[in-house]
Amino acid sequence: MHSTLFNVAFDCADAYELARFWSQVVGHPLNDDDLPGESTAAIALPTGLHLYFANVAEPKTRKNRVHLCLQPEGPRDEEVERLLTVGAAVAADRRNPDGTGWVVFTDPEGNEFCVLRSAAERAAGESVSCDRAAH
Repeated sequence: MHSTLFNVAFDCADAYELARFWSQVVGHPLNDDDLPGESTAAIALPTGLHLYFANVAEPKTRKNRVHLCLQPEGPRDEEVERLLTVGAAVAADRRNPDGTGWVVFTDPEGNEFCVLRSAAERAAGESVSCDRAAH
């Protein structure tokens, strides 16, 4: 027997608004029955994984112990620019002059996540980086 990952849960101050941000990041809509002001919201991904958002009373106080690493469909640097326009903020830029590396972002509530190189960028023969091992 084994377990399958069903969802990644985010504790947050405003479930609907944070879910709207992540909906733009992953390019998939919130569930149809999620409405502003509700205490939970979710995004079902085509892989079967869900992003689940739940209001909690206490604010975020420290660095995440778990975070998401995203691999864009297109070039990493284009995705970095797109995420800035939807409300993400750069926490650390770990890109290297040779094209390797990643960018650490925070979402609107301060949760950290990373954007790695695309599969095509990795397959193009660029040197192996910390994209996999550092997270």
